[in-house]
Amino acid sequence: MSAKGIFLRRLAVSAVTALFLMGTAHAVDMSEEAIAERIAPVGSVYLDGEAPVDTAAAPSGPRTGDSVYNTYCMACHATGAAGAPKVSDPAAWEPRLAQGRDTLNKHAIEGFNGMPARGTCMDCSDDEIVAAIDHMLSL
Repeated sequence: MSAKGIFLRRLAVSAVTALFLMGTAHAVDMSEEAIAERIAPVGSVYLDGEAPVDTAAAPSGPRTGDSVYNTYCMACHATGAAGAPKVSDPAAWEPRLAQGRDTLNKHAIEGFNGMPARGTCMDCSDDEIVAAIDHMLSL
């Protein structure tokens, strides 16, 4: 091998070694704080007109039927998904109401057929679920 080839080979090996050592030196700090800083999110995404939501805040009191419906029930009961009776279809509610209001409430709280228990609102009280049913029946 020529002197020029040996020189270029040594130069390339030196450059690769230098890059490797710089990368290793940067990642040496394995403290929890350093790791948390490296993996922390760089930002948040909000849709136009939305504001950041404080998810740690607990409800200050019972939610209204309207609030529970708009948050948890509307996805199925506005579209009829999974066989849910639409709020705008009184005929769909007749057989359910014919079983009695206690049965209707029980099915909403415990789940029935395609409806999950509490309509997926696992932190809703029984009274909040009943308020959501009252709201749906009033629409």
